[in-house]
This record gives sequence, structure tokens and C-alpha cells, in this order.
Amino acid sequence: MTQDTLPVVTGDAVRDALRARREIALIDVRDEHSFAQAHPLFAAQFTLARLEADAPWRLPRRDVDIVVYDDGEGLAAPAAQRLQALGYSRVSLLDGGLSGWREGGGELFRDVNVPSKAFGELVEQERHTPSLAAEDVKALLDAKADVVVLDARRFDEYRTMSIPQGISVPGAELALRVRALAPNPATRVIVNCAGRTRSIIGTQSLVNAGIPNPVAALRNGTIGWTLAGFALEHGQTRRFGSVSDADHAHAREAARALAARAGAQRLGADALDRPDPTDHTVYRYDVRTPEEYAAGHLPGFGSAPGGQLVQETDVFAPVRGARIVLADDDGVRAPMTAHWLAQMGWDVAWLDGVPSARFAATDAWPPHAPAPDAVAPAKRYRRPYEGTDNPREAMQAYLDWEFGLVAQLARDGTHGFKVLGAGA
Repeated sequence: MTQDTLPVVTGDAVRDALRARREIALIDVRDEHSFAQAHPLFAAQFTLARLEADAPWRLPRRDVDIVVYDDGEGLAAPAAQRLQALGYSRVSLLDGGLSGWREGGGELFRDVNVPSKAFGELVEQERHTPSLAAEDVKALLDAKADVVVLDARRFDEYRTMSIPQGISVPGAELALRVRALAPNPATRVIVNCAGRTRSIIGTQSLVNAGIPNPVAALRNGTIGWTLAGFALEHGQTRRFGSVSDADHAHAREAARALAARAGAQRLGADALDRPDPTDHTVYRYDVRTPEEYAAGHLPGFGSAPGGQLVQETDVFAPVRGARIVLADDDGVRAPMTAHWLAQMGWDVAWLDGVPSARFAATDAWPPHAPAPDAVAPAKRYRRPYEGTDNPREAMQAYLDWEFGLVAQLARDGTHGFKVLGAGA
């Protein structure tokens, strides 16, 4: 099939599908740097060099609607043809590509992982998530106040740079681990990330879970800390430890209640033995740590630590409207993650009561190594919040952009987000 005979789908049709929650994958096949300059809200970036490796796990159903676009580089048609050769039967081109989307009134977003970042800003606006400025947190630390700083990013990000005294507790671990790290209800808990999203979601997770401690996000994360003129630590290895039975029980009760309130479905272990649906995309993810996943996981489940899954839905679940099934072995991390994904408009379920003996698979994830040119430096988007040598102007511009995301969501009108209110 040539470019002239590939089906073409309008931007209006894509937006209608998104608003109706019909399954659709909007695929941008430009390099990551170009993608980050402008793209639709729910577009997912696929590096062309990794298309054959990534499509099977990111687009698991071969007859899902896939709409491919570029910005006039001539990449979309070859990518669509390669997807067809892989067995995908409903592949179309976006009419006019990125320019057509723009000219048809579609909103364009910058950066990466934008659905999650925009959702985080909406959560803060609607729930008034508590936060403290870097100057206030620094004053608490200098005064040796009763405070604990929990870093909600991946451990490798924490190792690169961290707030003094910070402890690595990636997002999905917070509700499970916080009571062990701050057993005194008077201890102030500060949650940070590099920018805003994971600190907002992490802080609100603890608020939603009803912990007795005062809790606040470090406003603007390590960016805010740096812009305030304060030094970061590097190479730290402080991590969370074990959890008592009593703390585990508190966290499990709160997580289950939140998942139910948000509309996530609880599944028993028997769900693992049911046949896969043929008419619905299903993503299955283990939300525990990468180390736990490597030691043994459920067959057919990929590794997506819960905090990162919420942060990177465009990577882990490019098919908007798909179902996401989550697994853990503690009854806390999966329902806590599910309660966020449900608010982001996903059809989400979590497994409960799976015997530990079934966590026995040891295959690697992702299933294929990167192609040699998949992450060429010139094509990779340098995040303003990563590393320690970014210009101050770039950091401030990034924050200014995040502050405008809620207004962009309103203009776009396809998000389907619904923030859970304060509960009893």
C-alpha cells in the first residue's frame, strides 16, 4: 500500500474518538526532540528506529485504530506501512499531519509526558495541594526541625541530584512506606521531585490516604531549590526500609478505599485464568520496584513502577481508551496507582489476593534492547529539570509552562480527567 492509498483520518475524528473514550492510538513518529516542541495532548512518540521493537508491547492489539503523523518530514507513511507489515490492520494517516491538526483547531502541547503533567496541575488547582517554598524547607532543615524529605522520583534520578537529607521513596511507595519513615504524627513530611508533577501527586497521595502527619510538596522541586540558590546533594543512597504489619494494614485499608471511590475495579486471582479479550486493548503492569519485578513477577505483566506509570502514561499506554490491569503483592501500591489512573480517565483494575507462588516469571522488561540509534543525543529531548547544568532561564521557563497547562486542558477539551474530592 502506497502513501496515496493509506486511509486518512481528520483531526476532528480523532478528537471525537478521544472524547467518546473509544480506543485510539495517535502516534508521532518524529524524534523525541521534535515531538517535545509541539504535539497533541494524547500523542505518543515512537522512535522510528524502535518501531518494530516497541509496537508489540505498546500497541498489543493488532486491530486497534492507529493514526500516524509527522510534520512534513516524510516519516508518517513509511511508519504506517511498517506497522501494517507487523500485522496492524487499522492504520491511518492524520490528515495534514501536525499542521493539519493545528489548522483544524487542535491544541498543541510542549514537552513530554504532558497528560500526566497537566493532570498534576489540575489536581493542585482543585485540591489545593499543600506546598512549601524552597526557602521554607531550607529553614526547617537548618533549624533541625522534625521533618523528613521524601524524593518521589526514580532512584537513578535521586542519585543524580537530591535535596539535603532526602530519602528515595518513588511515588507508588509513599503511602506504603511513610508511616515507617515518619512514625511520629507530628513529623512534617516534605515530598519532592525535580519539578512539580510527582511532588504534587505524591503529596496528594498522602493527603488522600489520610496520614496523620502534616505533609507538603516542595514547591517546584529541585528546580525551585536551585533557583533559590541552594545546593543539591549528589550520589546519595538513602532508601526506604521495611514496613510493619500495622503500618501495612493502615496503608492497605486506605488504598482500597481510594481505589473504590475513584471507580477502579478490584479483581480476584481468578482473573488471571480468564482468556484475553479480542476486542479490547489490555495493558498489564506490575507496579512494584524494578528489583522486585526482576526477582519474580506474574507472567504477561510488564514492569511499570506505579509513580512512573502515572507520570508516563503516554509511554506505557499509548492506546487511549484501553484497559489497564495492575498487580502488586501487598494490596497497597496497585490500588493507590489505580486510584490515580481512574481519575485520569482510564478503565483500570487491580488484582487482589494473588498467591505469591504465581510471581515466578523472570523475563526482562522491556522485551527488547534499544536500537543503536534510538537515543541519539541530537534527537533526544533534554528535559529542563534533569541534570544539574541547565540554564536558570530554561528552568524558569519550564515552570511558567507548567503553570499554563490547566488553561490548555480547557481549550483542548479531550482529557476526560476528573479529580477525586476530599472524602470521608
